[in-house]
Formats: sequence, C-alpha cells, structure tokens
Amino acid sequence: MKKIIALLLALTCALALFAGCAAKTTSNDTAADTSAADTAAKDDSVAKDDSASTEKEDKQDDAASTKKELSGTVATDGSTSMEKVIGALGESFMAENPNVTFTYNPTGSGSGIQAVSEGRCDIGLSSRALKDEEKASGLKETTLALDGIAIIVNPENPVSDLDVETIAKIYTGEITNWKDVGGNDAEIVLIGREAGSGTRDGFESITDTKDACQYRQELTSTGDVIATVAQNPDAIGYASLSAVKDTVKALTVGGVAPSEDTVKDGSYVVQRPFVLVTKDGEALSEAAQVFYDYALDPAQAELIGKAGAVAVN
Repeated sequence: MKKIIALLLALTCALALFAGCAAKTTSNDTAADTSAADTAAKDDSVAKDDSASTEKEDKQDDAASTKKELSGTVATDGSTSMEKVIGALGESFMAENPNVTFTYNPTGSGSGIQAVSEGRCDIGLSSRALKDEEKASGLKETTLALDGIAIIVNPENPVSDLDVETIAKIYTGEITNWKDVGGNDAEIVLIGREAGSGTRDGFESITDTKDACQYRQELTSTGDVIATVAQNPDAIGYASLSAVKDTVKALTVGGVAPSEDTVKDGSYVVQRPFVLVTKDGEALSEAAQVFYDYALDPAQAELIGKAGAVAVN
C-alpha cells in the first residue's frame, strides 16, 4: 500500500513539473512572438518614414528642377515712375530664376501701353489707369500698387504747404508769384512731364487742370523733373513719391504729408495707381506669366513697400 501511495505521489509531482515547464515554454514563446511583432512594426514604421522622406525629397528636387528649368525673357516697357518698383521686382525674380532675363525699358506710360498693344513687350507699365478707348482696343489693366505724386520745390523755398485748389491755380497761371502763397517775391517756374506721361495724366486729373497747365518745361522722365527743380530755387514740379530724393522738398497738400501710410489710407489725395498692362484674352509666355504672378503675390508687398509704393495685395 505504501508503495502505491509513493508511486502516486511521484506521478503527481511529475505531472506538476511537466505542467510548469509547458507554461514556461508557452510564456517564452508568447514573449518571443510579441518581441518579433514589435520588431516588425518598428521595421515597417522606419520603412514608411524612409519612404515618406524619399517622396518629400523627390518632390523638392522636382520643384527645384522646375524652377531651374524656367527660362526665357520677360520684357517690360513704360512708366519711368515705376522704375524703383519694377526694378526691385525684376532683380528679385531673376535671383530666384537665374535662367530668365528680365528687361525694363523706361519710355513713359503712353509708350509702354503702345508697346504692349503692338506686341513689342510682354507687359506694359503705366502710372495711370487705362482709358476707356485703350480698354476697348483689347488691353487689360491690373493694379500692382498705389503711388503718391509728390509736389516738389527747391529746398530753399520757404513754402511748405499748398492745397489742391492753389496748386491748380499755380499750374494754370492764375497765380504766378511765390509771394502770393507765402514765399519769396519771385516768378514761379512750372516744371512738368511730357504729354503721354502717366504722372502728368494723374496730376492733371487730380487737380482738374488737364490741357490747361502753363508749363515752362515739359520733361521726359521723373529724374529730369527732380533734377531741374533741385537746381532752380523758384521751380515747382511733381514726381512719383517713390522717386523723390532729399535734393528737393516735398510739400504737404492740405496739411497732409505724402507717405506710404497717407497714400494707403487715402488722406493724401494726390495719388495714382501703378498698373501692369497686358492684352486681354491673350496668353503670356511661360516666363512672363510666372513673373506676372510673382509681382502680384502678397509676399512681394514688403519689397514693393521698400521701393516706395504701396502694394494693393
């Protein structure tokens, strides 16, 4: 009987030992399976990250390749008042697109409008809005920026402020001596721009003096007007605010100084648009279209501001 009991105890112990080993083996197998699964998941995640990274790099390479591949010429023609603005945009654009040649021909607004109409340039530049007949001929205007027209005198002139009505009387010959507006006893020398100039058109429209101004000299560029006024203590002229230098003095108009802020809020009334002129319904070349979009991008507002104008986008 004792032998039987001992045999049963031994059998029980053996079974218990076997069950323990089996459980341990199962646990080890489960742990191994979990570890293998984790490793596989990590490998899959790394593979996905590598794939995403590669895809991103490929896209960046494609974008860079596209930019490098952009080539050709962008020809602009027109307003001399837009020289600083269009020059800054053109320089920045070529820096980003080294295979594109950008050109600017400072001929005046009227000539620029005619040039784009005749197909001699890609984009015309005008410092005035298009006239109805110009639009009817198939041209389209897009306002790039706003610009104040500064009324300028020689720095030695004691006059510092004039209102629009007085400016009109001076330019039409109703007032001919500086003493009548608080200045020296000297004849007022009227300097203006040539017919067809966007600056002249804007000035005469705002002052309501179209075809009535008694100019002493009609000059062909903004720079010439500024230089002439700087050399003559009795001269008065008008020029793009973005081009005004410290060689002349810009008057306040109705007590408001010309500045980016006063042009933007409309309180400085002697202002006009800077316009890009294209043929309506006619596609630009690839390079010209990319530049056109670039110039109108709100991202260029700071660049346009540094050039002295007020971006509208």
